[in-house]
Amino acid sequence: MEAVPSAYEAVQPHWFYCRRADTKDSWMPFSTEDSQKLEQAYMLSGLGEEEEVVVPTEGERYDVRLRERRRCAVYWEQAPTEVRRCTWFYKGDKDSRFLPYPEDFSQRLEEAYKISVTLDKWKRKLDFPTGEMVILHNPKLIMQYQPITQQDEWVSSPSEQTRPRTVKRGLENISVEIPDGEPEKVDHLVFMVHGIGPACDLRFRSIIQCVNDFRSASLSLLNTHFRKAQEEQAVGRVEFLPVNWHSALHGDATGVDEDIQRITLPSISRLRHFTNDTLLDLFFYNSPTYCQTIVDTVASEINRLYRLFLQRHPQFAGAVSVAGHSLGECRLPGCLCLDTDAPPHDYRSLEEALKRLGLEELIAVFKAEQLDLQSLALCSENDLKDLGIPLGPRKKILNFMSRRWILQASSPAPLEHPFLRPVSTTSAVDYEYFDVGIGQVSINYPQLDFHPQTFFAFGSPIGMFLTVRGLKRIDPSYSFPTCKSFFNIYHPFDPVAYRMEPMIVPDMEIEPMLIPHHKGRKRMHLELKESLTRMSTDLKNNVLGSLRTAWQSFSRLPIAALPPVGEGEMEEVEATSASERQTEEQNIEIGMLNGGRRIDYVLQEKPIESFNEYLFAIQSHLCYWESEDTALLVLKEIYEKLGVVLEQPQS
Repeated sequence: MEAVPSAYEAVQPHWFYCRRADTKDSWMPFSTEDSQKLEQAYMLSGLGEEEEVVVPTEGERYDVRLRERRRCAVYWEQAPTEVRRCTWFYKGDKDSRFLPYPEDFSQRLEEAYKISVTLDKWKRKLDFPTGEMVILHNPKLIMQYQPITQQDEWVSSPSEQTRPRTVKRGLENISVEIPDGEPEKVDHLVFMVHGIGPACDLRFRSIIQCVNDFRSASLSLLNTHFRKAQEEQAVGRVEFLPVNWHSALHGDATGVDEDIQRITLPSISRLRHFTNDTLLDLFFYNSPTYCQTIVDTVASEINRLYRLFLQRHPQFAGAVSVAGHSLGECRLPGCLCLDTDAPPHDYRSLEEALKRLGLEELIAVFKAEQLDLQSLALCSENDLKDLGIPLGPRKKILNFMSRRWILQASSPAPLEHPFLRPVSTTSAVDYEYFDVGIGQVSINYPQLDFHPQTFFAFGSPIGMFLTVRGLKRIDPSYSFPTCKSFFNIYHPFDPVAYRMEPMIVPDMEIEPMLIPHHKGRKRMHLELKESLTRMSTDLKNNVLGSLRTAWQSFSRLPIAALPPVGEGEMEEVEATSASERQTEEQNIEIGMLNGGRRIDYVLQEKPIESFNEYLFAIQSHLCYWESEDTALLVLKEIYEKLGVVLEQPQS
């Protein structure tokens, strides 16, 4: 008799890695692209006695060591996690998803399956040394039975002890979301600095996990809002890397945690532990001992990551930006004020400062008026003009004064010799009479290895810190010497966030720029709220003569909404006026801190947040990591400078 051809086909493997979250392990699939790279390296290596094979994955942020089956972080310290070449999966009643078997277990299952398919003999029983038993009833029904000793001790009835696990062969038979991969080309690099404490959100996740989420959101938005540019290969991706300074401050090197623990009261231990881990950073920020440690750690970690990134991406030719959350970004302005042409902040005489500015010829003028650094700090531009100082040198001195004061004001306390304030602010406190050892912190800001393109501040208290240091106004001509773009992004209910624009244009009352919703318009509850407010105002002003005009006032589109599809002449006029108002707001001159553009950008609160502002205050301060609207604003700013405009998806 002729032999029946075998119907057996080898199973297609997919690579997974283990991820620990909330003390529970979960198995996550590598992207299709990374899994193919791992499988190709696996087949070529043969896994014999050869040297270890290292495969970069996930945008080269993780290396997989094939022989060890370990996934290791490249840029930060993280315990290695297990990697598996997965072919067989199981799922119990209490499992939310299918889990992969160990590779040796899967191999035995595959051998038994091959025999059953080849011989067309089923109902095969496969016993394992651990006591498990797998029965291959037919190609579509394969079950695993566990021994009673390994059952959950809390089962409620004997019938539950016999409940088998469902077994599936191959990835195509289970439901799992597998990412396609990500572009290899990196268009831009963003370093993200966390705020106080080791946790960055209400789920107590680390900066690494939060930045990974922000990164995933940006990749998704690139697919939806830059699809055409991707298809034309005009864009690659933006890389986001976390900057962790908390671990360095609280590590064994300083020993401060152990010292604090000795003086911590034993009562309400959980709350005190939270305080020591988070609020303590605020005290460190104003500590003459540890504030310099924070500054040094932030700068050195950014530089370390930057150099490592260039080693991993030698073809990278893009720009670099920095983003900071809460207290994290308060350490960045000082670093952004430093470049090779920036004046040092430890001048002891006016002569030294003028020589550094190339204005030696003005020394005699100031000496004749008996001016020194402190008295010059009280001079305005008109005072300098009255001294006969020409416009060019006068502007150079004023810009120098602004830069010096911003650098001082962003420190936890004013420096020993406060320099040249652009506006006389307060005479209640004379800092000259304070001892440096009892509260004044003199900070030496390290220099970054690059000039950032943009500084994104999330939930920033910078405005508050500048104000309490005595700075009432920021000179409109001031800008960071090494960073020409600055965005102050905040949630309206964030209790830590403060505005910046009123310090630059105090005589103008302007609303912050409303950040568009990533789906293309204002949230509906905000449109309703604005429409009701507008209609109420019109009624009070007695401008509504009919029900029709009342409805038109109510349904008028807000500035940030999309223009309507023609609904009559009145609607077209309203849409035009709304667009004009939006353009007018965007074109308001707000000094040079953001290149003349707007600085304050506010997120739209969610409907549930509108019911109780206080209830969602803390959550609002931690919302930026998962905010698609924030991620889209960052991408929009980055790619506009590259000549790529985002596309608004139809929804």
